[in-house]
Amino acid sequence: MKFLDTPIPDLKVIEPDVFGDHRGYFFECWSAPKYAALHFEPMQDNESYTAKKGTVRGIHFQRDPMAQAKIVRVVQGAVMDVAVDLRKGSPTYLQWYSLELSSGNKRQFYIPRGFGHGFVTLTDDVIFCYKADNLYSRPDDRSIRFDDPVFSIDWGVTDPILSQKDVSAPLLKDSDCNFVY
Repeated sequence: MKFLDTPIPDLKVIEPDVFGDHRGYFFECWSAPKYAALHFEPMQDNESYTAKKGTVRGIHFQRDPMAQAKIVRVVQGAVMDVAVDLRKGSPTYLQWYSLELSSGNKRQFYIPRGFGHGFVTLTDDVIFCYKADNLYSRPDDRSIRFDDPVFSIDWGVTDPILSQKDVSAPLLKDSDCNFVY
């Protein structure tokens, strides 16, 4: 298993060791001793299904003190996954990083607290899984517009499929995001 750095130091790409043969494959998708360097203790494990290619989910986060760090991966299909640094005072504030997560590459993406998260589906029928280090808190659940010009994220879609939550999400300047570096 490899933990790879990204241009934003706190974000990590995790490439598992995959063992395969003519029958299929095996890999560890979680091992507390191997993930100890991340100081990440999962409290909740979630799965979502997205039917159509071109669906954008995000940018989502939970406000402090209920913020969540996440380790995300794709079990079926492929996404472009995006994390945005929302920590005021951070040297990488408002910067974002994206990568493809797919059932084929089996990569995982570690996103610490203080980041917004989203993805766009690159295929139909995507199953997306994530471990979170804090429980879901409806009163602290927030979204920021996926197309907020302050980020200039290229999602690769011109007419995305969006939830009502994401359609009505505010711009960052109008949100009550409370992360501080």
